[in-house]
Amino acid sequence: MAVEIIDGNAVAKSVHEEIKSELAKMSAPRRPCVALVRVGEDPASVSYVRKKSRVAEEIGIESRLNILPEGTSQEELDALIDKLNADDSVDAILVQAPLPKPLDERHTFNRVRADKDVDGFSSANLGLLCQENPGAFVACTPAGILELLKRSKVETRGKRAVILGRSIIVGKPLALLLMKKGVDASVAVCHSKSENLKEICSSADILIAAVGKPGVVLADMVKDGACVIDVGINRVPSAEKKSGYKLVGDVDFDSVAPKCSKITPVPGGVGPMTVAMLMKNTFEAYKRHVR
Repeated sequence: MAVEIIDGNAVAKSVHEEIKSELAKMSAPRRPCVALVRVGEDPASVSYVRKKSRVAEEIGIESRLNILPEGTSQEELDALIDKLNADDSVDAILVQAPLPKPLDERHTFNRVRADKDVDGFSSANLGLLCQENPGAFVACTPAGILELLKRSKVETRGKRAVILGRSIIVGKPLALLLMKKGVDASVAVCHSKSENLKEICSSADILIAAVGKPGVVLADMVKDGACVIDVGINRVPSAEKKSGYKLVGDVDFDSVAPKCSKITPVPGGVGPMTVAMLMKNTFEAYKRHVR
């Protein structure tokens, strides 16, 4: 069986071009604007924010970077978010997670105005998603996964989808998305306390791994012909790389890929789609604000 490698970079590029094309047709007094908020100098966060800013500018979306030092208090972070909430020239606000302790992520996500919450992590947008309200901003990684499935022509209706991981960033919103009318998958969500994990995973037509541990999903956990989506981005030591590490997913790609009908690589799979859907959400927020 020939496996199809789902090219997230190519799909993301298509999304970028669609936004650029639609933006070019609009006559509005200003460009879309996303405010990126980073607290501290975590290397991964620095890299992610830099990439989001670069992609935004390539599309034609203004990005405003707000950097707060390590040790910023919750009150100081709240004040910045309140300022951005009140700024009519800002369409979207993204607070880069994880936040350094003792900052409260749940409180922070809920501080962002719902119509600017392009990350989709606030209780308001999660509630709208649960209600299947089309006005919900959906968390970018789950939205990107659904877009990959659609554009790769993966059948979801009536299929068994198993999600490894129950985070608010991926697992929970993805389960809601896959259950939506029109998507119609039968969804199981597994986690560290799940029993019979191998049996549950090997029953999946669509297996999504989002646990943040390298090589957790092995070949004996995957059904022949399944579609496997690997959300994990893990750094592991590598003498072959100049940086001293390489990026791998939660799936043991070499052993799993031969069993699949379709699979995403790491890097170049889900990652680019997360950024693409952030841009799509930002553009949608912009259209609502300039309408």
